[in-house]
Amino acid sequence: MATDTGGKFDGSGLRTGLGLDDPRRLFRGTAGLIGFVALWYLVSLTQPAIVLPSPVAVAAEFRGQLVSGTMLEALASSVRHWVPGTIAGTGLGVGAGVAFAWSGLLDDVTAPLVRVLRPVPPLALIGFAIAWFGLNHAGAAFIIAVGGFWINFYATYGAVEGVSEDLVDVGRTLGVRGDLDMIRSVVLPASLPGITTGIRTGLGRCWMLVIAAEIFSVPGVGREILRASNNLRVDRAIAYILVLSLMYLVVDVAFRAVQRRVLAWQA
Repeated sequence: MATDTGGKFDGSGLRTGLGLDDPRRLFRGTAGLIGFVALWYLVSLTQPAIVLPSPVAVAAEFRGQLVSGTMLEALASSVRHWVPGTIAGTGLGVGAGVAFAWSGLLDDVTAPLVRVLRPVPPLALIGFAIAWFGLNHAGAAFIIAVGGFWINFYATYGAVEGVSEDLVDVGRTLGVRGDLDMIRSVVLPASLPGITTGIRTGLGRCWMLVIAAEIFSVPGVGREILRASNNLRVDRAIAYILVLSLMYLVVDVAFRAVQRRVLAWQA
């Protein structure tokens, strides 16, 4: 049960995003951010710029890259493979998670293959991405999709597997017949909180994989970070890291709004 912890939860038990509608949370968050930037500035005074540039230097570089158009061009390029990769990984992961968790036969047949493939990191598949798709957005989207798939697969699998047998029995009592009807009418609604949590986690993971997906010279924010790091332009690297953080923040806030609406029945 949610307790009075400063307005962190709404009636459905979900955290209410950034807390922009709660003055206390907004104040705490702002204070924490200011404190972090102040500490960063103080530490940067003791280090050369090549090791840790100051927030002022990073802000100046951020503005310069934004005004020149380089940052927007890189971001647009990253979005071109982040969107299809995320959609493919999420859709396939959720679909496979539901199917494998519901069907004992399918789960038994694929369990060895899942255990073999799961430990393989997306970075290990870069060679396959290049061979199958080439040095382009499709190859980068493949890497992102692989990473997003497993997060959504296991989150969905666990959520469906955790559906109470009592709910399934109630569904049968009320006349629900057939696997597809049972999944649509009982299993999916009951497992939706866990599935949406997995999707939210996967969205963040896919932004993290943008850097890995662009390691083989596909243009985008990740490649700009790698270039800046190789040239010891730490200020520029941090500026582009902030771009990824801001994009994830926008996507996360938007998804949380959708999630609260979809799960409004929990209240």
